[in-house]
Amino acid sequence: MVWIPSGTGVQGSDDDRALPEERPAHALHVSGFWIDRHEVTNAEFARFVRATGYVTTSELPTPLERIMLQLPPGSPEPDPSALVAASAVFIMPDPQLGVPGGWDYVQGADWRHPEGPGSSIEARGNHPVVQVSWWDAMAYAAWAGKQLPTEAQWEWAARGGLLDAPYVWGFEPPDREHPPLNMWQGTFPQFNAAKDGYLATAPVESYAPNGYGLYDMAGNVWEWCADAFDPHAYRGLANQPALEDPFQAPIDAQDLAPRSLRGGSFLCSDNFCTRYRPSARTGNTPDSATNHTGFRCVKTSGPEPSRK
Repeated sequence: MVWIPSGTGVQGSDDDRALPEERPAHALHVSGFWIDRHEVTNAEFARFVRATGYVTTSELPTPLERIMLQLPPGSPEPDPSALVAASAVFIMPDPQLGVPGGWDYVQGADWRHPEGPGSSIEARGNHPVVQVSWWDAMAYAAWAGKQLPTEAQWEWAARGGLLDAPYVWGFEPPDREHPPLNMWQGTFPQFNAAKDGYLATAPVESYAPNGYGLYDMAGNVWEWCADAFDPHAYRGLANQPALEDPFQAPIDAQDLAPRSLRGGSFLCSDNFCTRYRPSARTGNTPDSATNHTGFRCVKTSGPEPSRK
């Protein structure tokens, strides 16, 4: 893990790239904390599963009650055949076969089989684990004696000391020929040139770290945060005193209100999704898992490193 020093800076953004949920920029103060140098990998998550016998959300049939809670009142119940273990997978386009890129709900997709049956993590031990829900990430963090980062902690760490920069590496947009992150290189979702060699996840530490020595704070996979996601959370915060370690606590661990995600993924492109910026935010329900969502952990206890 890497020690992130306390400090006062900016959360959110007001520049022309910012989306409504990032506005307005406002002051915050963050206490020092430790954060994982890179996203939790398949090998690390496998150790957790071997030690605990944990079964992830994607490996369990979807409870009828959970589906009905997310449907409008009075909706008919889905066919029982739909209540199977499955997860969301982005299908890469194949122009030669006429297959357009897009999302599918794939039976048998889980953290061991990120793209569904026939896929494997056998050669991807140092890739970030994906197909993990917020609940799965919380369970791993608790086992490891850590926590998920708050949005404030995540953004403070992602900026790497560049408080006014729109990107984790600085001020220039990503170079399409030599991108500083794992992103979609081409026109999403029709064509991905993958000039960096990665159509999907890349091994952790494949790209240069930010100013704090953290890898993949932009791109590769979305990262779960501890907060409930509120797209209007920043309203009224402009020109206010600095918030102290802000945290939007979920109602309870099992409620299905969206949780926050940060960092963007290999599906982000400059023609569609520029949420690989440190201020960018989105959310998804805590039972959701996809093949471009992972996480990293923080620790708020323990000694600061020596300043000698």
